[in-house]
Amino acid sequence: MIATISQQQAATSLVANYLKTVKDQGFTGDTDASYATRLSLSTDNSVYQQLPQGVIFPKSAKDIQLAMQIASRDPFLSLSFGPRGGGTGTNGQSLTPGIVVDLSRYMRNILEINVEEGWVRVETGVIKDQLNDFLRPYGFFFAPDLSTSNRATIGGMVNTDASGQGSLVYGKTSDHVLELTTYLIDGTEMTTSPIAIDKAKLIAEQQTTIGHLYKTVLDIAINDRAAILAKFPRLNRFLTGYDLEHVLSEDLQTFDMSRLITGSEGSLGIVTEAKLNITPIAEFKTLINIKYDSFDSALRHSPFLVAANATSVETVDSKVLNLAREDIVWHSVSDLITDVENKDMQGLNMVEFNAVSPDDIKDKVDSLCQLLDQCVRNEKNGVIGYQLTHDKADILKIYAMRKKSVGLLGNVKGNQKPLAFAEDTAVPPENLADYIAEFRQLLDSHNLQYGMFGHVDAGVLHVRPALDMCDPEQEKLLREISDCVVKLTAKYGGLMWGEHGKGYRSEYGPAFFGEHLFTQLRKIKAAFDPNNRINPGKICTPIDSKDSLVSVDDQKRAWFDRDISITVKTEFNNAMTCNGNGLCFNYDENSPMCPSYKVTGDRRYSPKGRASLMREWLRLQEAEKVDLLEVEKDLVNGEVITWWERFQHSRDKRKGVYDFSHEVKQSMDECLACKACTTACPIKVDVPTFRSRFLNYYHSYYARPSKDYLVAGIEQSAPIMAKFAALINPLLNTKLAAKVIEKTIGYVDTPLLSTPQLSKRVNKAELFDLNLLQSLSQQQQQDYVLIVQDPFTSFYEAELVESFIKVIKALGKKPMLLPFKPNGKAQHVKGFLNEFKLTAKNAAEFLNTLTEINAPLVGLDASLVMCYRDEYVSILAQQRGDFHVQLAHEWLENQDFKSITLSDIPANPFTLLSHCTETTAMPNAAKVWQTIFTDLGLQLKTTNTGCCGMAGTYGHEAQNQANSKALYNMSWQPIIANNEPEQLLATGFSCRSQVKRYEKFKPKHPIQLIADKI
Repeated sequence: MIATISQQQAATSLVANYLKTVKDQGFTGDTDASYATRLSLSTDNSVYQQLPQGVIFPKSAKDIQLAMQIASRDPFLSLSFGPRGGGTGTNGQSLTPGIVVDLSRYMRNILEINVEEGWVRVETGVIKDQLNDFLRPYGFFFAPDLSTSNRATIGGMVNTDASGQGSLVYGKTSDHVLELTTYLIDGTEMTTSPIAIDKAKLIAEQQTTIGHLYKTVLDIAINDRAAILAKFPRLNRFLTGYDLEHVLSEDLQTFDMSRLITGSEGSLGIVTEAKLNITPIAEFKTLINIKYDSFDSALRHSPFLVAANATSVETVDSKVLNLAREDIVWHSVSDLITDVENKDMQGLNMVEFNAVSPDDIKDKVDSLCQLLDQCVRNEKNGVIGYQLTHDKADILKIYAMRKKSVGLLGNVKGNQKPLAFAEDTAVPPENLADYIAEFRQLLDSHNLQYGMFGHVDAGVLHVRPALDMCDPEQEKLLREISDCVVKLTAKYGGLMWGEHGKGYRSEYGPAFFGEHLFTQLRKIKAAFDPNNRINPGKICTPIDSKDSLVSVDDQKRAWFDRDISITVKTEFNNAMTCNGNGLCFNYDENSPMCPSYKVTGDRRYSPKGRASLMREWLRLQEAEKVDLLEVEKDLVNGEVITWWERFQHSRDKRKGVYDFSHEVKQSMDECLACKACTTACPIKVDVPTFRSRFLNYYHSYYARPSKDYLVAGIEQSAPIMAKFAALINPLLNTKLAAKVIEKTIGYVDTPLLSTPQLSKRVNKAELFDLNLLQSLSQQQQQDYVLIVQDPFTSFYEAELVESFIKVIKALGKKPMLLPFKPNGKAQHVKGFLNEFKLTAKNAAEFLNTLTEINAPLVGLDASLVMCYRDEYVSILAQQRGDFHVQLAHEWLENQDFKSITLSDIPANPFTLLSHCTETTAMPNAAKVWQTIFTDLGLQLKTTNTGCCGMAGTYGHEAQNQANSKALYNMSWQPIIANNEPEQLLATGFSCRSQVKRYEKFKPKHPIQLIADKI
């Protein structure tokens, strides 16, 4: 069970000495050489894995300068560095065997905006969507639009010269860079911006580090100008990586070193600040979704759409569309992309027009629609239908589906997963259809499945062939296909790197640059980084260096996964399938995923981070010859080690004896078990499930804290305590009791029990009577509603159950309160899997006795009801049975409210804040509540929120107080502050409890509001 790591995996003493030295000399950020942190940064969105030696998280440019200056002294001259942003690259650009310089945690400040001149200055850890949220009130946006915009950093965009949707109009990142601040390997600060060629030549004459750089680049850019222009095709997605063409203006009067640094993948220096031009927002938009009978038709029709002066033309194939239909995202676009009757939609082009005035857009849209109508009538060009969307919110929903397509492709069934490795080629748009046809022939010849999507207006299509990298033969196929695509792209006059940069595909550089120009690149690398210490191996190596470029064949994530047995990989599929797309790093504070990452900024505490740690933990267990599945079976029968051995392990832990399991446990402890990852993640990484299994294993070797037993046993203790609420509540209210509980158990803000208890609030006729139900006809049974109790509402919020009974009666139905049966959710959260299985079995057996009763089962707490649907299925399998418990809104949705007359109808609308588990598992829940309120004559506003920070018992644990409050302040507090207390409603018990402890009032559940007005 103990997971040890090798000396090679451990941080070296030199790195440890370096990290200590930078801290001692004034580095204000964080440094970390823990195995867990290095593992979490050993992958990106590519197939590769490279374990760094350490990580630094600077808080300022001065931190970076200090770190580089210290690295330029003995004994640290052998250390190398790799700058990192969001880690969303598909080609391993940010992976390094050296020390990661992570700018994404702290360097996220927007420094200055000048609306009159149209620019903004930012630190390079700023996230693209963060910047646009800041710019929106000013009427501007930063144009390059990436599918990863909610987690990609400006620094990453600069270093890969990122582009995306609408690049025909808005260009690439380099087209928007006005100035960069870069720190070289020796700590030299360099500020670059367009300057007159004569001034550049004067700088080049200076005997300084920067003078040497200017001379090197100027000489190459001027002397090789003709060769450069002759070599590279004139494409919208021009060559990235040491962009020698655009260093000089077309008239040769301006020099801009920033054009060289932009796209250099961090191999020349560390960019800390960027001054960017910003674009006025075009307020008027129309999106035309054109549907095709084949993907080939969609591709061949795209030049015609570009000629219609569209802002952008995006495409997805049937593979992506069908995956989207199966995902949570489809509910938001299903009415915007409807099926065509008796037609099979195999391709979709999304054509956007935008303008600053309606007159500039109407004629273009009308003209295209007339032509599309002719296509549909005459069955021409494969067009089978189209839909127009003018609403900006709806347009954003469609693009959200398109952006999620990257992740959706990674969620296909089976071991073969669509992979990014030769998928951002750029060819002239008029060649795209023929190019893709030949590309498909190549993939079909190997019997591969694949998905396609992209920017057809720019000739860029993302092609993701499905391969199993754990199969050595299929890994060889990755190389074979890559080589073929290089030749194919050259045949059609294109470039291998149209959007996502080179990274581990740098070895193809000489083939596209030619020997002479590639040699010139190496001279530039040598001038900036003579000892190859900044992101070594990417783009090129210094001239005369014997160092090698990284290779397509280099170490991949699957190399490590091969060490894990197939049976274990299958059992822990919910961790193994993470493909690194990083949607869990979503910047949006009102997105429910992932609260622990949002509040800490620590990637160990994200679904991707936890999946990475879990994969490595499984690998290390197998290396120690531990059969995890056998251990799990043994745990069912009792302990796998003696109590004395467990005591010894726990003693070793207290003494600081290393076990990687402790690092995994630390990561798991930060999980709020909100389950947002199970739905919001396109791969459906299920952290709560593999977390529970890990805790089950872990605590078979190491003693549990007492609070775990308190939490896991709450459903057994609450019914007893409820009977003595009159004695217990006054005691809990004392400062002494609160202090004792916090010190001995680690629990704070213990909720008070309901008084009077639920049994005193319910009429005898409303209590469960199976004999009565069985004596009724099926028709008569329909009049009853069976209320499934949960520990929160039954024992701590009995007034809600009472209100629900009142609403049921008002609807002409007969409520019947089922006896309380523990659900086991808390046991699952804390990893008491044996106990949970027994609890679940008992509850399922009881609920299954009611399946023949023709009356609905309805519960009030989303986390408990969803446990019946999810965790019960996974742990009981067929033993679960067929019972189905609804949530209140699901039952109310189908009721007739004509029998209810409310006492008063407030003029002001109510505001609903939804439980995060409910939000992610049931995306339509808020709309259903809106409909219910409308039917009752009430107004209800819904709002997007992240996690409130309570999440069951997480917010009650003393160790989580700072994070719990930070999460509340991040998303909930602003909404609470902007609404009157009586207008606020919340569906989650945890959420209502969280508001109560910080605001001293408790929002009502929607049912309570309805009951109060009956």
